[in-house]
Order: sequence, then C-alpha cells, then structure tokens
Amino acid sequence: MAEWIIRLLETPEDMAAAEALQRLVWLDSETDVIPTHMLMAIVHNGGLGVGAFVGDELVGFAFGFPGVVQTQDGPLLKHHSHILGVHPAWSGKGIGFAIKRAQWQMVRRQGIDRVTWTYDPLLSRNAHLNISRLGAVCSTYLRSEYGNMRDGLNAGLPSDRFQVDWWLNSQRVVRRLSRRARPGLTLEHYRAAGASLLEAHRVGDSSPRPPGGLPQLEGALLLVEIPPDFMAMKAADLPLARDWRFYGREVFEKAFAEGYLVTDLIYRDGHSYYLLTHGEATL
Repeated sequence: MAEWIIRLLETPEDMAAAEALQRLVWLDSETDVIPTHMLMAIVHNGGLGVGAFVGDELVGFAFGFPGVVQTQDGPLLKHHSHILGVHPAWSGKGIGFAIKRAQWQMVRRQGIDRVTWTYDPLLSRNAHLNISRLGAVCSTYLRSEYGNMRDGLNAGLPSDRFQVDWWLNSQRVVRRLSRRARPGLTLEHYRAAGASLLEAHRVGDSSPRPPGGLPQLEGALLLVEIPPDFMAMKAADLPLARDWRFYGREVFEKAFAEGYLVTDLIYRDGHSYYLLTHGEATL
C-alpha cells in the first residue's frame, strides 16, 4: 500500500501548500513561483490540480489547464500540464508517476485525449519518467522557451525544452501505465536491430563530452547519448554543460526535421541514451 494518497487540489489551503512546495523544489527565484490566486484561477476554469499527501502534508503536485493546438483542420483542444513538483525528501519514490497516472485518468474524463508539457531534454531522470514510464513522445524542440530563468535549477543556461505529446488513449500509453507493464527493450536489443549510435566522447574518468560534429542521420532507429546527471555536470562545469545544451539543440532539431520521434530513454551502466524512431511510435 502506498505511503501517500492522491486527490484533487481544490481549496485555498491546498493552493497555499502548493505555492510553498514550489519554493522547496525550484530554489532561489521568487518570481518563478506560481501564486495561490493563480492556482485557484486554473482549477476554477477547467484546469486540474492533483496532489500527493502524506498525512496532511503535500509532498507532490501537478497543475495543468486546457489549451489549443493549431492543426490544418483548425484548432483542437488539449490539456497542457505546466508544472510537476515533488518534495526533495520524497524524490525517487514514485510520487511523480502516481500523480501523472491520476492526471491521465482525470483528463480523459474531461473528454480530452492529448496532454502536452515541456522538460529539459538533458535531464535523463525526467526523460525516464516522461518518455519511458508514461509513454509520451516528442518531435518538438523549443529554443529558450522560458527566456532567462533565475531559479536554482535553471539559471545559467538557455531554457531549451522538449515539448512532449501524451496521447492518453493510445495503446502505447495505456500499456505503459498498466500495473502489469512489461520491461522495455535493452540497449543490446536496439543495437542488434541496427540502431545507429551517437555516443558521447570520454577520456579516462572525465565527464562525457558531446561528439564533435554531427554525422548523417540514417536508419529507422537512432540512439543519442546524453549526460547521465546533467545537474551535477552543470554544478561542476558550466561551460561543459553549455556545450551539451548547444549540441543537443543541434542534433534534436536536425533529427526532428528529418522525421525522427523520441520514443524511449535507455539507461545502462551509467550511460543514458534517447531512442529516436523514424516514423510513428507504437510500443
């Protein structure tokens, strides 16, 4: 049985707790905290606030709101999940996944089948949750989406982001959210299937460096290595982190322009690899 319960955030007291929790998750920037009154406005106008509680303490939350995506057939309704945060003391315990699973159920009840959100593409832990466990996919790279961010997690680098699509009724998402979800394929499986590999450059025990230049992108499957712990790298070597930011920008923009789609994150022996598939994702 889980140590927490998941429920909707609806009251001013709930929103005040979410405002306070933001200050623990995104450090040192009061201007980036969404205030209580704005959170109330979101949930009173079609948005959703979902929280995880241990006793009376809020230890994780997500907020999102209805949005519109422009298509050739006109505007279509979606849900945009803008913020997800977990108390640092409860990180890594599955709370983020539990909150997103509840969000999946609640948005579907609204008759919406698509959720979008953004995250830093170099954060492999976030990628594991968003792509591998939740089943979101990505073919959209946003340069400096939020301008110059000043909080302790984002300061010092352009705020480039992946925007993911979470197709709530797809077999891919339903299968990955199943409580009987099967383990994913391994790096060896994809290499045996002929996946091309864009591997980081390492010398001894030094931090991984981005490859020099971009090779021709070809084949149905592409593996792109990213740092296994980008936040630690950023704290230790900001110029190297910046090199990774601009390499990631170049390789993912090129891949998306050529029809690739991010469909998985594979972690093995201290190495993190995105799997990019040419065409649609079904797994």
